[in-house]
Amino acid sequence: MKTTAMNPTETGKPTLVKRPATARGKTELGWLHSRHTFSFGGYFHPDHMGYRSLRVINDDVVEAGQGFGEHPHRDAEIFSYVIDGELEHKDSMGNGRVIKAGDLQYISAGRGVFHSEFNPSATRPVHFLQIWLTPKMGGGEPRYAEKAMGAAARPNDLTLLFAGEPRDGAVGIRADADIYFGKVDAGKQLTHRTGSGRGQWLHVIEGALSVAGEVLRSGDGAAIENADTLEIQSREGAQFLLFDLE
Repeated sequence: MKTTAMNPTETGKPTLVKRPATARGKTELGWLHSRHTFSFGGYFHPDHMGYRSLRVINDDVVEAGQGFGEHPHRDAEIFSYVIDGELEHKDSMGNGRVIKAGDLQYISAGRGVFHSEFNPSATRPVHFLQIWLTPKMGGGEPRYAEKAMGAAARPNDLTLLFAGEPRDGAVGIRADADIYFGKVDAGKQLTHRTGSGRGQWLHVIEGALSVAGEVLRSGDGAAIENADTLEIQSREGAQFLLFDLE
């Protein structure tokens, strides 16, 4: 039986299915340049609808002075990671922040929330990842949190950012998911031990790494099944997000 990245099955041995950056969907609106790991908006592919509870990874570049006007969400766990530039956020909970490069923002939409995202710079684009997970249950009061990280992330290690069961300083979320920021230096490696029955999605932010015999570069993603341990190595250095999912 074949294992696919978007519809995991039990094969009894480790498998990895790569989602190359060049294969992602595209949205080009002049002010917005977006690449979609999974089906989103005008991009639809029946084989790429998400992975377990991970529903959206959009790699967005928004031109100077542009952005997404106020719009609603509900029953979604929403994360924004700023790669370069700054992203201004406002929401109906009364939050108003400028998220800087290297930092993350979290909204649990719950029963409903409105928010906007805007590039406050008059000259520079902002590059960020927008990530959605499906919560375990719908409803509830909206929530908001930030995770300032930048250069403080531990080298050659995984920093736990968000978790379904909060621990080690992680922000609690409404999905059965652990979300890590990974940073590995050139010539180094790190290890992640997984739980039985769980799957992992790895998204490379920058650089290049190898895992389970596959090389992943900036923008690449991969679904990993049935691996007791992930050995992540890099010849040139890399930063990435790792989702450990039920």
